[in-house]
Amino acid sequence: MADYDVVIVGGGILGLSTAYHVKTVHPDAAILVIDKLGSAGQGNTARSAAAFRCIFSSQTNYALADSSLEFYRHLEQDLGVDIKLQWLGYLWLLTEKDYDETSTVFKDLALKSDLKYTEYDCKELTRRLCVRTNLEKDEEAQSMGLEDIFGGILIPKAGVINDVSSLINFYETEFLRLGGKIQYNVEAKSLIAEPLQPWGISGEPYFWQTARAAGVSTNKGVIRAKKTVLAAGAWISRLLDPVGVECYIKPKKRQFFAIEAKSSDLQKLLFTKGFNSLGCLPFTILPSFRVYIRPFSKEGTYWVGYADDFPRAFKLEEDPQAEKNFYEYGIYQVLTKYFPQFRDVRASSAFAGLYEINTLDGHPVIFEQNDLMVVGGASGSGITKADAIGRIAEALYSEKEYASFYGHKKFKVSDLGLEKRYVEPEKLVL
Repeated sequence: MADYDVVIVGGGILGLSTAYHVKTVHPDAAILVIDKLGSAGQGNTARSAAAFRCIFSSQTNYALADSSLEFYRHLEQDLGVDIKLQWLGYLWLLTEKDYDETSTVFKDLALKSDLKYTEYDCKELTRRLCVRTNLEKDEEAQSMGLEDIFGGILIPKAGVINDVSSLINFYETEFLRLGGKIQYNVEAKSLIAEPLQPWGISGEPYFWQTARAAGVSTNKGVIRAKKTVLAAGAWISRLLDPVGVECYIKPKKRQFFAIEAKSSDLQKLLFTKGFNSLGCLPFTILPSFRVYIRPFSKEGTYWVGYADDFPRAFKLEEDPQAEKNFYEYGIYQVLTKYFPQFRDVRASSAFAGLYEINTLDGHPVIFEQNDLMVVGGASGSGITKADAIGRIAEALYSEKEYASFYGHKKFKVSDLGLEKRYVEPEKLVL
């Protein structure tokens, strides 16, 4: 007999969203969430920039993000759940080439949805932000491959969660209220593979036996389940590789550096008015190399980061650390060419986490094989898409063809699977 109907490995945002939605639809199901850390969302969910946006060029990504953000808005505005959303907006600073391509994407989305955005020319951006838009005479900038800012596009339906634990707490609390169980400090070591019809012989299952995932072996013992769900983020492949299941999810380090707005110029930039109702700088993405600036107006700080690709290794690190040189010789060099306000300013602190990169197409991966479900591959957009991903996982568990998003929109479950995968290319990658 199985101990549980469902065991979910991973107590981050995707695991708890999945747990909540499955338990909501199946209130009598015995569901257990396990996590190797001491509380919810303490892995890479806690080490993220906690930013969100509805803008994607892929209709799949847009649908996932938009419905999730509408659900988060519903929690705050209709149900009074304080998840600390800050609608700062996203401000994309763009070269002329990127501006032409990006504005076309935005116009297409605006025709298909209620997307709203505002365009700014380089003169307006210079006036508001004191940003350098013309780098033509800067030989060092030219040698770095940096290009002029032609214009900017602001998307209001975007921002940050000031304390990501507030959103995690909602899913955790509601899952427990519905009768779900969570065990922390329990680390999944391996999957249990068993034959449907055991013969009681050593080494089974053999290739001629139909096998299934029957649970997980942990540091606290064996947990058996009718369905095993892996929502362990960057650690998913470590559990799948030994049983020969490919998920196309690999870990890659992402780094964040905190800068205190001590100077008058940095204070002025932080509290730039006119972009949002909060009277502060939006989440800002630079051109050429998409270094981003995440403002913390209440704390008087910025986070800056960059999602580097080649030659950054795919590497699983239990406790990833930020690299001093990555800021000093990387981010700082780009940042100060556009925003001289940051010159001669060192990072006051830093941290790093792991993106669970879907190497196929950057979209989430949600599929089932042999009573084993995989929910992951958010590629840095886990918080932005978490609610929709949880609903798709519930639909897969419930053997439905379509998931029902918040707002009653339908989504075909197999579109994010592997066998019948159907997604569009994503051009707006951060």
